[in-house]
Amino acid sequence: MEGVTQRARRAVVVEDDRDIRELITHTLSDLGLEVTAVDSGPAGVAAVRAINPDLVTLDLGLPGIDGIEVCRQIREESDAYIIMVTARSDEIDRLLGLETGADDFMSKPFSLRELQARVNAMFRRPRPGITAEGDAAELLTYGVLRVDVSSRRVYRDGEELLLTRTEFDLLTELMRSPARVVTREELLKAVWGTPWIGDTHVVEVHVGNLRRKLGGSRFIRTVRGVGYRMEEHVPQA
Repeated sequence: MEGVTQRARRAVVVEDDRDIRELITHTLSDLGLEVTAVDSGPAGVAAVRAINPDLVTLDLGLPGIDGIEVCRQIREESDAYIIMVTARSDEIDRLLGLETGADDFMSKPFSLRELQARVNAMFRRPRPGITAEGDAAELLTYGVLRVDVSSRRVYRDGEELLLTRTEFDLLTELMRSPARVVTREELLKAVWGTPWIGDTHVVEVHVGNLRRKLGGSRFIRTVRGVGYRMEEHVPQA
């Protein structure tokens, strides 16, 4: 639209290791993001509140408040994409990060090219409220669930649900083909952009988070060894 200038995307880097903090900052700046870098958990939460970023990279082991708690606090008030970064390889840390709202997870040492690829894939997803002029709104319904794709809003029994961007994209992908089983690999490619993640736990954790927000497992069925589909027997509105 003429006369409207879209603001540059913003990122907050929360990392206490100075060298890694500078590397991530330069990498994101090369992608055109305006980057604010901080070195502690409390400073990260404050920066997100002040800047309202599109992306946060978050170290797990931080002074002041650890990365899990920082992620939880950020997620309470921001829908920014969150990539959690850690030198620890414990599976429990990874799962806790995803369960508290992180969209993705990277272990140190990591490739800066891979970081760029993941960020680019995230930003290729549709943004809330941005549609081409004249486009018809896309509405998806399934029983008492209603998804307004253009405004990225989800309703259950008329009540709006607050989903993360990743949870919204997973639900939309499943609802577009409700009778078909969607494999975990297909969801990785559709939602995360490329199937770079070595396992599918990231999908399983986010589907678990989504189910809790939908009110249990009555909407999404696990097809063992394959993937997921919308549950066949859903109460009608």
